[in-house]
Parts: sequence; C-alpha cells; structure tokens
Amino acid sequence: MALTVSIIFILLIISAFFSAAEMSLTAASRPRMHALERQGQKQAKRVNILRKNMEQVIGSILICNNLVNILASALATDLLITVFAEGGVVYATILMTVLVVVFGEMLPKTIAINHADRLALLVSWLIHTITKLLFPLTWLANHFLSGLQKIFGLKNKTHLGEQIAQEELRGAIDLHAPAVATQPKQTGAMLHSILDLSKVQVNNIMMHRRNLTMINIDQPIQQIIELVINSPHTRIPLWRDNPDNIVGVLHARALLRALQAHHGHTENIDLVKIANRPWFIPSTTNLLAQLQAFRSRREHFALVVDEYGVLMGIVTLEDILEEIVGNIEDETDVNVVGVKGQADGSYIVDGQVTVRDLKRELNLNIPDNKASTIAGLVLYEARRIPEKGQVFVFYGLRFEVLEMLRYQIKTLRITPNAATEKPLSKKNQPTDSVGGHY
Repeated sequence: MALTVSIIFILLIISAFFSAAEMSLTAASRPRMHALERQGQKQAKRVNILRKNMEQVIGSILICNNLVNILASALATDLLITVFAEGGVVYATILMTVLVVVFGEMLPKTIAINHADRLALLVSWLIHTITKLLFPLTWLANHFLSGLQKIFGLKNKTHLGEQIAQEELRGAIDLHAPAVATQPKQTGAMLHSILDLSKVQVNNIMMHRRNLTMINIDQPIQQIIELVINSPHTRIPLWRDNPDNIVGVLHARALLRALQAHHGHTENIDLVKIANRPWFIPSTTNLLAQLQAFRSRREHFALVVDEYGVLMGIVTLEDILEEIVGNIEDETDVNVVGVKGQADGSYIVDGQVTVRDLKRELNLNIPDNKASTIAGLVLYEARRIPEKGQVFVFYGLRFEVLEMLRYQIKTLRITPNAATEKPLSKKNQPTDSVGGHY
C-alpha cells in the first residue's frame, strides 16, 4: 500500500510538471525569448524552436500528462477498492479529481503563469527531448486531426496575420510604455507613429507649393543670389518658363562654393550645373517607403507631383522625422501664419493649414486620411462648396466659413461643439502654426 501511495504521489508530481511546462511555454514572452536568443542563450533558442512547433509540443505534453493521470487514477482506484470494496470507485474518483485538479493542474499552472519565462527556459531541454521521442505519435495524431478539420471546413492558422500582429504590437506598446519611460504618453505616441508610417502618404505632410520658395532661373544672377541669401531654406527649387518645369534644386552651400571658386564673379556661374537634379516622387508614396528611399539615395529633399505630373509641393527627411518625434524647430524655421487663437477659445485657421499640423497643434481627434488641408476636410464632409458664413459641425467641433475666394475656403473659425464643451488646447500659445522644413 505504501508503495502504491508513493507511486501515485510521484505521478502527481510528474503531472504537475507537464501542466507547468505547457503553461510556461505558451505564456512565455516571445519578444524576450527572441532577445535572449540573439544574445546567444541556447535555452531561449530551444524555447523558440518549440514555439514554432506547438502542435507537436502540445500533443506530446497531452499524451504524457493524460498517461500519468490515468495511471495514477487506476492505481488509486485499485488501492481504494481493496480498502472499501465497491465504494472505493466513488472515493477514488472524488479523491483523484481533487488531487489532479488542484495539484496537477491549478497550482502548477498558477505558478507557471507567474514565472513563465524562467520556467520555459528550465523545461525546454526535457520537453524538446520528449517531443522528439513522441514525434511519430504526435505526427499521426495531428494528421488525423487535420483530416477531421477539413471534413468540418475548419482551417489552421500557422501564423498571425499582419493586422493582428500590428494590433498585438500596439497593445504591447500601450501596456509597457508607462514602465519604461518617464513620459509614457510621448514615448507611446512616437512608437505608434513609427507603426503608422506605412499608412500615411507624403501628400498629407508635404509643404504645399503655394508656400514654397522657388526661383526663376532666368532672372539675373545677382537677384537669384539675393533671394538665396534672404531665404531661410538651404535647398530651393529652380524653374524655367513655368513653375511646373523644375530644372534643378539649388543648395545654398553649392552656390557659396561656386562664388568662392569664381572669386566672387558671378558672370560664369552656371546654376544648372551646380544645382542637384530634381527628384520627383508620386504624392501617393507612403512615409515608410519614402524614408527608406531617402536613406538609400542619401538625400533629404524630394518634389511631390500628382498623377498628371503637376508639382504639388515638397517633402523632406525632417518632415518624416517630425511625424515620429513631433515638431523639430531650429533657428531657421519660419512659422507659417495660419492658426490664431482668439479670446473666446476659438481659432481662426487658414484653409491651407494641413490637417496633420492642426491635429498636432491643437490636440484634435480628426481624421487625416480624407483630405490634406483643413479646407479640404470641410469640403469632404460638407459634400458641397460652402458659402461665407455657413457653419458645419463634425468630429465634436464647429467649423464656420469666414472667407471664400471663388470656390476655395480661405479662412475658418474652429470652436468646440456646444454639445461637448471640450476646449481646444493649443500646445504653443504663440499664434502661428508650424510649416515644413527644407
């Protein structure tokens, strides 16, 4: 009898081991295991191999666990029948149910889920060995199950879809950002912005052509030099005949080198030769692709054109970086007049201010995938050309058209919707919104 009790006790310990192994391998952090593997830890590499073959791993653990539990129950039943005759079956059922559930399942799994990473590393070698030994059995079982699933029209997912994987990553950012940063909101926003780069097109962040400094190359050279000196930008597009015919991008440093080489004489300076070749990109290019293109070409400046080849504006490397880290200001930045705070808490906004700039400036929750400018967003939502004085309410805000220029919205007044009473909070109380950088 003592021997039987000892065997049952040992079998319960083995059952607890397999339950803990199953839970730890399932709950272990994939990013941490991946990081440990890259650091050269063999146990982490073994855990990652097991996780790639979880069907075989779970099958092996279930075979062993059920074998142990059934054997323990059989021994307990035989023992208690000897003591209590036929009533021993009932006692054995009750006793083994309590022991298996509490000590073979609940307790080890509770411990495992609280120490998943550590236990996964500890049990990886033994589970890996058992999985290899039982591979023929699990292979047959998995193929049998696959056949049943096909009969019932079920499909196995071998990997996460891209959308689900991104949602999981976003959730991890929101969950862990407070623990890794003293300014969790800013850090989390930056990480989310990186994930959103592939969803945002360059026409959403570009500087519109009407705000560009461009130079007619046919002007006298002295006049061009004066324009370059007075410009706050280092790269200026050059055009000939019409502003859509860009023949080069003049860098102020290249002009200074040419002046030095010609000892200050401007007559023999060929601006086309010293200017960089213009790089045109489609307006539908997403920011992730454009960032990679900037890196591969080692350039910081691109001209944005629409489907007809008409110049729409420019985008720079700094514009993309600002989408990630927020506004980057330096001593040469020029704020474009476009957002003016009013005493009543509203803002007078130029129609050509981009939606994304306005979102950042006023902390608004409005979509930026329907129009590039705030005027375009109002036209999209209104579904018509508005008249001066018309008022629209959407996204919890009140938009009043203050000025029209033919069919174009020139200025708007944006105020909180009376129903929400949510005040706008401009980050920088000085009244101008930011523009692009180049």
